[in-house]
Amino acid sequence: MPSPFPGMDPYLENPEFFPDLHDSLIGELKRTLQTQLPPTYFAMTRSRVWVDYVERPFEPDVNVLRSPRRIITDDEDRELSAEIYTVQGERRLVTAIEVLSPSNKARGTDGRLLYIRKQRELLDSKAHLVEIDLLRGGAFTSAVPRKRAIEEAGLFDYHVCIHRYDELGKFFVYPILLRQRLPKIAIPLSPGDAPVVLDMQGVFDRSYDDGPYARLSPYIDRTPEPSLRPDDAAWATQRLRERGLLPPAG
Repeated sequence: MPSPFPGMDPYLENPEFFPDLHDSLIGELKRTLQTQLPPTYFAMTRSRVWVDYVERPFEPDVNVLRSPRRIITDDEDRELSAEIYTVQGERRLVTAIEVLSPSNKARGTDGRLLYIRKQRELLDSKAHLVEIDLLRGGAFTSAVPRKRAIEEAGLFDYHVCIHRYDELGKFFVYPILLRQRLPKIAIPLSPGDAPVVLDMQGVFDRSYDDGPYARLSPYIDRTPEPSLRPDDAAWATQRLRERGLLPPAG
């Protein structure tokens, strides 16, 4: 069953669903690019791993009269990204493609610090950076200055930011509103080679169709996180009712 929304599904921003969607998008991005890239390029996925140390309460399995102890555990987190390499001459990274995650946009977390460090390395390198932000919540994280992006594009819900290493100081932004289809974006390759046009809506639709979302019913007894603006909330509810995913009003 296809997504009930024309573009990004705001209900899938929920932390219960987005990690699965994130990895599906990266996998589909790689597969789609692989079919479109010239023979001298290839796409692959890259995994970024870090460990978060979390303090959790530990309660004995018998009823004793003392306060629960707290223990420190380590949770390993992993995020995928897509990369395009050239095999013209020496193998070289040409373009890094990131789908931003909640941890990338959460201030003070190891996931964000690690992402910002990687972002800065890429901005200083001879590789293009493509950042796809399909999350309305969290801190503004993509490389383009937020104020400049809004001044040029107006307010937007989602966006894609592209920084070309051969055009330093310039950012190409695709602003996306909730009610819009996701755009076709130009993925840059080496200077002199034409960019690859990536249909983001097609990538999302295939990820949705291959995922568990229709069976998990993410729309019943849930609201998007973060909340939608009142007019967008009414629009989203109406779409879900028209498709039989929510009961009729009243």
